[in-house]
Amino acid sequence: MITRGFCLCKKTTWEYEGESTWECFCHCDDCRRNCSAPVVAWLGVPLRNFRWTGQTPKTLESSKGVFRHFCADCGAPMGFEADHYAGGMHLYAASLEDPTKFTPTFHVNWKGKLPWLVMEDDLTKYDTTLLHAPEDLSDYE
Repeated sequence: MITRGFCLCKKTTWEYEGESTWECFCHCDDCRRNCSAPVVAWLGVPLRNFRWTGQTPKTLESSKGVFRHFCADCGAPMGFEADHYAGGMHLYAASLEDPTKFTPTFHVNWKGKLPWLVMEDDLTKYDTTLLHAPEDLSDYE
């Protein structure tokens, strides 16, 4: 199975083969500010199954070892890689060709959720990042 995605102007595109490793909502300040949104929906895929198609995105090292990919033309955020999530590509669910296929199963950085954002679901809520989840959600092997 091939899953595809694209930016606002459709010049920067991506695809991956197989299943995503995880799908979630993130409430951290960095993700919110990067997207100007109260919460960001993510999916993680093994880097070995992922490739950029179309125009290659521009990359910003937003902090040491953290790389944010975005379209050089329209500026749409496209993906995230970090040294501490070796082997994984994190993709914005809103960039999916068919975002209705996104099925989140948990929240990360729940402690950072904005108090005025109401999300009444039964999904697991981790107070901090994937790295501190009881199971290793950052493992892409």
